[in-house]
Amino acid sequence: MKRILQVTTSPRGEASYSNQLGNAIVQELLTAHPGSTTETLDLSQQQYPHLGVPQLVSFFTPPEAKTEEHHAASRHSDDAVASLLAADILVICTPLYNFNIPSSLKAWLDHIVRSGITFRYGATGAEGLVKGKKVYISLASGGIFSEGPYVEYDFVSSYLKAVFGFIGITDITILRVEGTAIPGVQDQALEKAVQRIAV
Repeated sequence: MKRILQVTTSPRGEASYSNQLGNAIVQELLTAHPGSTTETLDLSQQQYPHLGVPQLVSFFTPPEAKTEEHHAASRHSDDAVASLLAADILVICTPLYNFNIPSSLKAWLDHIVRSGITFRYGATGAEGLVKGKKVYISLASGGIFSEGPYVEYDFVSSYLKAVFGFIGITDITILRVEGTAIPGVQDQALEKAVQRIAV
């Protein structure tokens, strides 16, 4: 039995290709791990604030010195980290927007990458503290970025691998539904992506 956290970002809801592929991944996981539970975080509806002075002050204030104001400032981050740590598997559903992730997903990531909680610095450098988890990335794009002339324009896969790896999650699988805006490719794009799911 697994605890699955599905993070969606597209405001297109059920019409979103990244959400549709992500849902298919979750269904495969539920089949492979009967009795598993799912939690969905829709970042198009529940947006996390960009980090500002109150959040950063709270993050670096020792727990014994935190005031009610500090706790209020870090509430979003604390909740996000708790959901992350409780999950065994993460399914991150994201479109490729202007060669990168939506700002809502970047904001969420800023809230879960916490010094002393999800990573720490030691004598030999940074150490990720989030261990034993699996990440599936459902990546949708109108163009084709897995091969061809636009490979170098895909900053999504490299960034997500780097940021999750930094906090200790290195078991990452990227599944793509791509070419959704290309005539002759778009009609079969989702079907081909779903066929490639292996959990």
